[in-house]
Amino acid sequence: EVQLVESGGGMVQPGGSLRLSCAASGFTFSSYDMSWVRQAPGKGPEWVSTIYAGGGTNYADSVKGRFTISRDNSKNTVYLQMNSLKPEDTAVYYCKTPNYWGQGTQVTVSS
Repeated sequence: EVQLVESGGGMVQPGGSLRLSCAASGFTFSSYDMSWVRQAPGKGPEWVSTIYAGGGTNYADSVKGRFTISRDNSKNTVYLQMNSLKPEDTAVYYCKTPNYWGQGTQVTVSS
């Protein structure tokens, strides 16, 4: 059974940082591209970043230069380091494979 479990969300002030983690199980983690997608209240899902099985990365323009995606294949975990957070980053953040989604973790950026 595929499981994706996100953690690390919370409330932070503008300009602050958070690191999200996604622990994966039930599939050969190192062989899969992993992505982060977010959904703000009242809006549709927005792709944030992808780290490919080969290690390359890609980012949405809205987070480029502020967010860093990484993976640790020995721990079957993908991370999203989020710096210089803005109120518009407030959303539920999901990690996903091409076919599966986690349950999400809430990130709230507010003063």
